[in-house]
Amino acid sequence: MRLLLLLLLLMPALAAAQPAEPEGYRLSDYRAPTPQTLQGAQVISTEEAEVLWREGVAIFIDVLPQAPRPQNLPADTIWRGRQRQNIPGSLWLPNTGFGDLAASTEAYFRAGLEKASGGDYQRPLVIYCDRDCWMSWNAAKRAVSYGYSNIIWYPDGVEGWAAAGLPLEAATPEEVNSAP
Repeated sequence: MRLLLLLLLLMPALAAAQPAEPEGYRLSDYRAPTPQTLQGAQVISTEEAEVLWREGVAIFIDVLPQAPRPQNLPADTIWRGRQRQNIPGSLWLPNTGFGDLAASTEAYFRAGLEKASGGDYQRPLVIYCDRDCWMSWNAAKRAVSYGYSNIIWYPDGVEGWAAAGLPLEAATPEEVNSAP
């Protein structure tokens, strides 16, 4: 009986930890708890992501941002940003998960999705970044708005993948032609 009472008392706190889906995109504070749902997309666990990856039935897309070269760095200085590790075989489309996208970034994202799907809007696309990262939620929501009907959001991302002991590989941003 005490356990039941404790659970009933904790329910509001647990519900508050998982935010509801907003109507639009998240525009700030991207590293925060995300909703458990995404209308129009399937939400999967690490175990489900691993099955899709091993079977090769979905294309994995990482949307974590890439840090820009510091503006005050002298031109002749070699700069290497932080190395990104992602799920093997993924396409890395950095900076495409922000709430507001510049027209060029949106064109890059659309071109990346086109490349990933081969133009098949029903092709399974798994979109991720890191755990508690709204970037992947925003990107998956945006892909649904473009008419992709088999978007799969993997909210645990690279951190969940690594915690499960699954392999990672060095990533480089995907080069796509985003010209019309």
